[in-house]
Amino acid sequence: MSAARDFSTRLAGAGTPAARAPHAARNVRRREVRIGPFALTGDLCVPEGAHSLIIFAHGSGSSRLSPRNRAVAEALNGKGMATLLLDLLTVEEEVERANVFDIALLTRRLVDAVVWAAGEPDCQQLPIGLFGASTGAAAALGAAAVLGSQVGAVVSRGGRPDLAEAVLPRIRTPTLLIVGGHDEEVLALNRTACARLTAPKALKVVPGATHLFPEPGAMREVIGLAAAWFDKYLTPPEGND
Repeated sequence: MSAARDFSTRLAGAGTPAARAPHAARNVRRREVRIGPFALTGDLCVPEGAHSLIIFAHGSGSSRLSPRNRAVAEALNGKGMATLLLDLLTVEEEVERANVFDIALLTRRLVDAVVWAAGEPDCQQLPIGLFGASTGAAAALGAAAVLGSQVGAVVSRGGRPDLAEAVLPRIRTPTLLIVGGHDEEVLALNRTACARLTAPKALKVVPGATHLFPEPGAMREVIGLAAAWFDKYLTPPEGND
């Protein structure tokens, strides 16, 4: 059975919980960090006994304060995953609209964040996953292509993988594409991109959901799908549960 098919079987119900039990009662260390030569701002949350780290790349017009990504991050913290929500551009850079769609630039910044995390005492031993939304998903895919095995899994929420089209066949990182069923244009782009991926992959459609997944239960399903994917492909460091 293929990885994608096995994954679909395990998640037949909406919002199916990930394999590991929630850790909502754990203490979570939270702090603001500065990353790379441009001192990019990030919010790092590390639950006690964290078994993996998920780095978020938000989409155009959003920031690390995105309520949708923060909801996903908080849920992953409850499942024992550390999270880093990161602004990939400085305030000055965001003024230039072209930077928001400069996937090569965003990819370099995300690569810098992964390298930073690998040397950070709070998370240097943790396997890393990337969670990208909209244009941030293209940056996540680009970073996975550059970093290879340093990234263990990628999840795209309403993403634009077509903006990383040139690198899709080179990616070896297990990749999950999540799209709303009513986000028809983006769904078509994701179907084409999924066909070009040669790594373990899955395309999951959230029925009735639009681009930002505001519909009742839609984000809950996104969280369940993302958590299960990360649980499946991010191997915890030895000695962690």
